[in-house]
Amino acid sequence: MRAAASLRADSLVEGEYRLTAENFGRVAAMLRAQSGIHLPETKATLVYSRLAKRLRALGLRNFDEYCALVDSPEGADERSAMLAALTTNVTRFYREQHHFDHLRDRVLAPMAETVRRGKRLRIWSSACSTGEEPYSIALTLLSLIPDAAQHDVRILATDIDPVVIEKAKAGVYSADGVAPIPPASRERHLERVQDGRWRVKDHVRGLIAFKQLNLIGEWPMRGPFDIIFCRNVVIYFEEPTQDRIWGRFRSLLTSEGRLYIGHSERINIDGYRSDGLTIYRLDGAAS
Repeated sequence: MRAAASLRADSLVEGEYRLTAENFGRVAAMLRAQSGIHLPETKATLVYSRLAKRLRALGLRNFDEYCALVDSPEGADERSAMLAALTTNVTRFYREQHHFDHLRDRVLAPMAETVRRGKRLRIWSSACSTGEEPYSIALTLLSLIPDAAQHDVRILATDIDPVVIEKAKAGVYSADGVAPIPPASRERHLERVQDGRWRVKDHVRGLIAFKQLNLIGEWPMRGPFDIIFCRNVVIYFEEPTQDRIWGRFRSLLTSEGRLYIGHSERINIDGYRSDGLTIYRLDGAAS
């Protein structure tokens, strides 16, 4: 027992596997290089809980072996799995409902008639996870413009994780998952499938292009976007990275565009002004 205890004396977390400061540092460095996410050592418990499952699945004995694997040329698949495990965020339909109320009443409603007459409308959900956010945007849009697919309307939905992108493309959710969708909208825009689940109908999915994208990498899109959602992801970046991303969004917004961010996030660079709680527009845009 004394030998086992001494082996784990330098572990950051009590558990089945030893997670040393060196192990944590290697994982954090790889995550930062891949995604820009900064992991302080206070997140050691989260890292352990997410990655211990990967060690068990791979039959590895410790985090030394795991770090060696993900840092090797043969570890590309596991690096993707590690990224997915450490970047999975909570999402749901109409999360932060006030954003969708504002989107409907303050942004889309005044634009609806001009969109029907041919005005271009572009929306970007930049950290879309398993799709609930862009589908919520699409359902909000369809509540005002039911024939949106017949107009110049497109929603881009991106995420760093290819696994969640595939889930989002499929558009299949549990009964509990779709509960926040108003019943009339759910019956109109989703269909029941096996095991009590629901699938988003083709006319809704057809409004959205799902693509893999790393926010700290190259952005192939040129914009401009009328609406950008980037919620509850930039908070995980260090401040200089946050500022760069806010600046890149600013350059892609139309003069009257809106940027929706997470409830714990704030924009501290010039060029924006608040249009409500965690909603921003370009400084100098008309009220």
